[in-house]
Amino acid sequence: MEFRELECFIVLSEELHFARTADRLYLSPGRVSQLMRSLETRIGGRLFNRTSRRVRLTPLGERFLADLRPSYDGLAGAVSRAKAAAREVTGAIRVGFLATPTDVVTGSVRAFERLNPGAEAELVEIPLSDPFGKLRAGQVDIAFTLLPIDEPDLATGEALNSVSHQLGLSVRHPLAGRAGIGVEELASVPLIGLDGPAPRSWHERIAPSVTPSGRSISSAGRVATTQEGLTQVALDRGGMLFCTPTAAQHVRPDISFVPVAGLPASIFGLAWVRSAETAAILAFNEAAAGQAAVEKALVA
Repeated sequence: MEFRELECFIVLSEELHFARTADRLYLSPGRVSQLMRSLETRIGGRLFNRTSRRVRLTPLGERFLADLRPSYDGLAGAVSRAKAAAREVTGAIRVGFLATPTDVVTGSVRAFERLNPGAEAELVEIPLSDPFGKLRAGQVDIAFTLLPIDEPDLATGEALNSVSHQLGLSVRHPLAGRAGIGVEELASVPLIGLDGPAPRSWHERIAPSVTPSGRSISSAGRVATTQEGLTQVALDRGGMLFCTPTAAQHVRPDISFVPVAGLPASIFGLAWVRSAETAAILAFNEAAAGQAAVEKALVA
C-alpha cells in the first residue's frame, strides 16, 4: 500500500472536499480521485460516499480512519523528524584554505559556529599549486578558492570579497621602493609561478604570461606553496603576485609588497563537490556569505 494513498485518504477525511484536498497536497482533483479509487480497490470496499454536493465517509471509511490514524501519525512524525535531522548541522566540517587563513576565512568560521552551535569547522591547508585535489579526494568538505572557476564537478558560492594585487619583491629589487606600479611594468619582472596540477587558468591568475597589451612576462621558476614562493622572492630570484590581504599576512623585513594597478581583482569564494553537497556545506556557505555582507556594510 502506497503512503501517498494513505496520506490522501487522511486529508480527504479531514476536508471532505476533493478540490481542497488537492490544494493541500499540491495535486489535481483528478489525481486525488485516482488515488482514492486505487485505495478502495486495494481494500475491497468504498471508503467515501460521493455526490455532486458532498463527500462523506462510509462506515467502512470511518472504521479504517480510526484504525489508521495512530499509525499514520506515527509514520508522518517519523518522516518529519528524519527531515529535520537531515537539515540539522552538527559535528565537524573540514574547510580548506589557501596559504593563509585571512580575515575572510576566520570570520566565516566564527559566523558558522555561532549560527550552528553543534558544529565545528576544522581548517585544513590546501596547496596553492593544487587547489581542488583535497576537495575531490574527500579530504576537505568545502574550500576557499579564487573565483571564477571552470570545473563542472564543483559548485561555487558567491564572491566573498574582491581585492587588489600586490607584487612581492626582494627589498633589493629596483622596484621595491615604489608606491605602486602599473600592470604593464610586470613585463620587466620575472614572475614566480606554480608547480603542480592546478588548472591552466589558475596558473595564469597566479603568474600571468603576458600583460593586458600582450607584452611577454618571463618566468622565474615554479613553486608548490606560498612559503616556497616567499623564500624565492626574498632571495631576489623573481617577483610573486599576492592578493592584498595575503600580502598583509606575510610582512617581513626582507620582502617589499608593491601595489599593482590594472590587474583584474582577486575574487575569493567557496567551492565544493556537487555530488557531495550536504546541509553542513550549504550552511557554511550561507554563513560565509552573511559574514561577507556584514563586513561590506561596515566598510560602507
